[in-house]
Amino acid sequence: MITAEQIPVVIGHTAYDNSHKKIGTIENVYLDDLTGRPEWLVIRTGLFGTKETFVPITTAEVLGEEVIVPFAKDQIKGAPNIDVGAGEHLPGEEEARVYDYYGIRHEQPGTGGMNTAMGTAGGESTQDRAADDAMTLSEERLRVSTESHEAGRVRLRKYVVTEEQQVTVPVRREEARLEREPITEANRDRAMGGPEITEAEHEVTLYEEQPVVTTETKPVERVRLSKETVTEEKTVGGQVRKERIETEGAGLMDDEQ
Repeated sequence: MITAEQIPVVIGHTAYDNSHKKIGTIENVYLDDLTGRPEWLVIRTGLFGTKETFVPITTAEVLGEEVIVPFAKDQIKGAPNIDVGAGEHLPGEEEARVYDYYGIRHEQPGTGGMNTAMGTAGGESTQDRAADDAMTLSEERLRVSTESHEAGRVRLRKYVVTEEQQVTVPVRREEARLEREPITEANRDRAMGGPEITEAEHEVTLYEEQPVVTTETKPVERVRLSKETVTEEKTVGGQVRKERIETEGAGLMDDEQ
């Protein structure tokens, strides 16, 4: 539950739904007229932040610079559109309509359902407060957050290239060789078995090996794209305003001197 003391911290921060989806910027906080307790968040939503949507505070939580509300983003975007007008006052019947939309039990209009806006961060509540003679000094602080933007795309594709390869392989071939042997007792019968003088031919077929080139496809590796997050430091700056005080008159003593 958001307390009144947390209101200056809440206004201007980003609201997230129950799935941690970004809803929009908290523009205002409305208080109950009778109790003075925070009752409504006004969140600026829409494509260009042009719509103001009322969200019950109920069990909203502040986690660092984030405000988590217990509703889904689509439900919040579909909430009734209420124009409170220049008076910054939420009529009781409109309050009841929004409570009904979120399924929350509520008091009947006219029994404390009116609300008063807190205004921007650091502002004073319009609830009746005792006037004093102190002056509050405020100053702006830089609040830096990050958001994700597309920085580029990487595509993985494959294509075919043709290259020359040379492979040395051994090949065999047959050659004819002329062999002579003298007539001996062992071969005399075969040598004398034919006619004494005649013409004759004898042919021998020679063979040789030739390289045969074919291709086969084999997988060699797998390639995929992955992402990794790299954190680097970036320095950002901006202008902030501060209130200063000066005094006029004699006999002034400053506690800080």
